[in-house]
Amino acid sequence: MDLKAHIRHVPDFPKPGILFYDITTLLREPDGFTATIDQLAGPYQGAGIEVVVGIESRGFILGAAVAERLKAGFVPIRKPGKLPAGAIREAYALEYGTDALEVHLDAIHKGQRVLIVDDVLATGGTAAAATKLVADLGGDLVALVFLIELGFLSGRGKLAGQTVHSVLQY
Repeated sequence: MDLKAHIRHVPDFPKPGILFYDITTLLREPDGFTATIDQLAGPYQGAGIEVVVGIESRGFILGAAVAERLKAGFVPIRKPGKLPAGAIREAYALEYGTDALEVHLDAIHKGQRVLIVDDVLATGGTAAAATKLVADLGGDLVALVFLIELGFLSGRGKLAGQTVHSVLQY
């Protein structure tokens, strides 16, 4: 299935000059959703993944489905203030300012094999922060997997030394 053919392109969203790749049009199609999860999870079948981490918010959709496919647990990494129990935080730089991500302190156990899943790899700041959180909890990061990689933004460079897999490249 040609996944790119099912992704809507929205110009000037969320601000002028940005072309947004809207995956909701892909995920609303049963065959598109299934093919997407097949391609995200496929390379990691039999890799002993114990925990799939999904980054807020579309990473929750994709990550939970990948976790189910791999028979692994699912852990959400969230924006600050959204988790109800003890959490650790990792800040990262934005174009103008900073943001942060959090994960529960007991979400990943030392040595667990972890796969990070998100919808888009852009500048790499969010993914790098998630990678740091997994490491801080003692997880063994197997790979990061993305549905879309915006290669012109060079986000892969912030993930040096990590295994990165992207299904679609723009």
